Amino acid sequence: MTALRPERESGAQAYGPDASGGREPAGAADDETVALRVVDLPGARTAGRAGSAGPAPVPGGRAARRKAAKGRHGGRGGSRRAAGQQQEPQRDPEAPAAPLTRVEARRLARASRPSPATVASRVVGELFITTGVLMLLFVSYQLWWTNVRAHAQADKAASSLQDDWADGKRNPGVFAPGQGFALLHIPKLDVVVPIAEGVSNEKVLDRGMVGHYGEGALKTAMPDARTGNFGLAGHRNTHGEPFRYINKLQPGDPIVVETQDEYFVYKMASILPVTSPSNTSVLDPVPQQSGFTGPGRYITLTTCTPEFTSKYRMIVWGKMVEERPRSKGKPDALVN
Repeated sequence: MTALRPERESGAQAYGPDASGGREPAGAADDETVALRVVDLPGARTAGRAGSAGPAPVPGGRAARRKAAKGRHGGRGGSRRAAGQQQEPQRDPEAPAAPLTRVEARRLARASRPSPATVASRVVGELFITTGVLMLLFVSYQLWWTNVRAHAQADKAASSLQDDWADGKRNPGVFAPGQGFALLHIPKLDVVVPIAEGVSNEKVLDRGMVGHYGEGALKTAMPDARTGNFGLAGHRNTHGEPFRYINKLQPGDPIVVETQDEYFVYKMASILPVTSPSNTSVLDPVPQQSGFTGPGRYITLTTCTPEFTSKYRMIVWGKMVEERPRSKGKPDALVN
């Protein structure tokens, strides 16, 4: 087998006759073939060659050289990508944009306009928001502002009534609708409110006062009557809500009616939690379902139920236990 020989560099002297015409010994050629040799590195060869401009030869066989050459050139794909990248110009971000054509400007304007569905959704959303704000304002008006205004009006009516009593102005005995003539005290509920003639919302109830059933078929007795039922109506919610908590009254709790000349003291007797608005029998001289069995001097308080509705009525009854002239001072129910 022929031994592999190291490749000779171009221009190297061939083995054979020496310069003097002689030949190298055969043994020397054999030693060079089989002996170990130092592999020349590409950098060393390049440095040893003066004026050489090409890449250094790669040690090894033909496959190694192909692989090295392929790596240097990057393959066809790499060349094409590099060429494509070189062909794409770099845009300066600070350079002014090219002006749009008329067609491009129209397309851009159409694209920037909101669609009909978007416009409709915006309109519906704004309507919902506006409706919500209006409802919130209405609820605030009903639950807060009507109470503020009604309390102010009721306080003014009570002060005016007390001033008339202090000045000696006597009541005529017959009162016009909306005219105040007495004060209602419910000590347990800390209620002091004027009593006016009639049960009109506009003239009486919405002004924070309590109304006396004194007209038409629902006319009831006055407190100074020897027998009869003194019927009153008042709001449970909004507009001063004087009867909001009458459901908390217990049998024996005092209810006092103060007039120009006297105090009329009643004791709470019974309650009807729910009844129809058309049940006028609760205002009879001897009110039905009250537990009273015969004529007497009674008081009836009526209001709406459940709260914040006017679907049904709640009824509270009381029976007079004391009639005290004002000259004798306040009754114990108002002192204690």
